Amino acid sequence: MKPIIEFINVSVILDTFSNVKALDLKELIVKSGENAAILGPNGSGKSTFMRLITRELYPEPEEGSVCRIWGEERWNVFQLRSLLGIVTPYMAFKVNQNITVEDTVLSGFFSSIGIPHRDYVTREMRKKSERNMDFLGILPLKGRFVTEVSTGEARLALIARALAHDPKALVLDEPTSGLDIKAALNFREYLRKLSKHGTNVIIVTHDLEDIIPEVSRVVLLDKGSVFKDGPIEQVLTDANLSKLYSSPLKVVKGKHGYRAEFE
Repeated sequence: MKPIIEFINVSVILDTFSNVKALDLKELIVKSGENAAILGPNGSGKSTFMRLITRELYPEPEEGSVCRIWGEERWNVFQLRSLLGIVTPYMAFKVNQNITVEDTVLSGFFSSIGIPHRDYVTREMRKKSERNMDFLGILPLKGRFVTEVSTGEARLALIARALAHDPKALVLDEPTSGLDIKAALNFREYLRKLSKHGTNVIIVTHDLEDIIPEVSRVVLLDKGSVFKDGPIEQVLTDANLSKLYSSPLKVVKGKHGYRAEFE
């Protein structure tokens, strides 16, 4: 099967006056069936990377440049949503209004926030939304407004929304930002559950603790470029993390994943 993400000789310039490349990727390929984490500090290019995937940005036209998702350079949003589910902090901000958890989940069928028209919602859509909410443990919340539930529960509603079309992969941008310790742990457990049920997970984060045990590959970004890329055991080392974050760090592997400590 074609790679989920295939970026070769891809560069993005945000400031045309300075002509500085915010992203400069010689090669970043995430294969189908692969769970990966894109890790880097603030300013490393993670947000620009996400905006390339969501087509908010386009790369510079350069010879030999390849910018493909599931093997395609150009995507119709209705085609893409059946293959790739995307959850970003920006989406969480957009649903911060008086719509219910159920309507948030149902809106995934329409690529909208909220339901454009009640008559468009079919019985099959409601049943599938309820199954996804039940799978993620938020079915009892379906009638509550998103503003009335916790940040973690709202984030799970966005995951359920992204599952509307049974995407083959999920891309999650800073998935536990704004969550307390318990909510973050619960959220990561649901990501593990999704991964074990066959959904590929790509996690874009600055936090080692977001890297669930099912992730086998890590890409370290630094100043818009790939600093290290490979199997998690080879990439998440004390030396690599210390250099990336310009601090003496120690990587600790625990039961639920990884964390970093000062040496």
